[in-house]
Amino acid sequence: MFRITARAAALAAGALFLSGCAATATPAVSPTETPAASANYPVTVDNCGTSLTVAAAPERIVSIKSSATELLLALGLGDRIVGSAFLDGPLPDSLAAEGADLNVISDFLPGREAVLGLNPDFIYGGWESNFTADGVGERAGLAELGIGSYVSPAACKGDAMPSPLTFETVFTEITEAGELFGAADAAAVLVSTLETELAALEPASAGTTAVWYSSGTTTPYVGAGIGSPAIIMEAAGLSNIFADVADTWTSVGWESIIEANPSVIVLVDATWNTAAAKIAHLESDPATQVLDAVKNQRYVILPFAATEAGPRNVEAASSAIAQLSSFE
Repeated sequence: MFRITARAAALAAGALFLSGCAATATPAVSPTETPAASANYPVTVDNCGTSLTVAAAPERIVSIKSSATELLLALGLGDRIVGSAFLDGPLPDSLAAEGADLNVISDFLPGREAVLGLNPDFIYGGWESNFTADGVGERAGLAELGIGSYVSPAACKGDAMPSPLTFETVFTEITEAGELFGAADAAAVLVSTLETELAALEPASAGTTAVWYSSGTTTPYVGAGIGSPAIIMEAAGLSNIFADVADTWTSVGWESIIEANPSVIVLVDATWNTAAAKIAHLESDPATQVLDAVKNQRYVILPFAATEAGPRNVEAASSAIAQLSSFE
């Protein structure tokens, strides 16, 4: 059913807050046709430097990471997900019903045997690092077993990495996923909805500086200038103090954050790295207590699952705008 070749893989084959204040939601779209009938096959795409050809709509999909799982649910394909893993938090209310019966096989990256035990015909991963010998398996090896694979294009590395990521990149992935999984009509509706919602956003006043604090205590890991944190912050009207760093995320020293003294701190809330824990660190460490954002508790809290490139990015920007308005 699937054919995968890669420029490098050829050799390898041989050897809490969001639900309360977000103004938008990501609806699950019901395709007007069955998945197999709603796209023309075969479909061939270049995915992170790998040529992927899908001969028919996948029937048994394993999804890794919230971004992949939520996109499939938003396209109305929940009944085709035989297993999901590495979810970064609960599903949003808009997708809860569609994902009520998700078979979550691991809270983190599952192993190859656990995935193969589900007899999948396709694996959709949020990160390239999901597809390793220590993870679900390398893409070339999976292809030899008749299992297709697709990585969120926003997470591609090397020459295939979007630089910078844009909302158009995110919408293109939705369209591409719709074609691959036989839900092109549903994808078109979802993209149109998101484009309308994005255009309707009213960003915060210009000049509001911010740092996107993802994780880390000794060395903070922050949103840089070309990934999903950058497009969400820009859409919300925030000026990223690390906008000039040509990366998606980056490690920095607290000294640079303290020197910039941002007006707002954006905190990512994940089940394995909560916003509450980050606030506790910021407010207990003498080095960070001096920040104006900490003194005034100007925190914007966004669920991790809404902040990786995917259909909830517009929702995240809308939530950020709503939270910023409460600081005025």
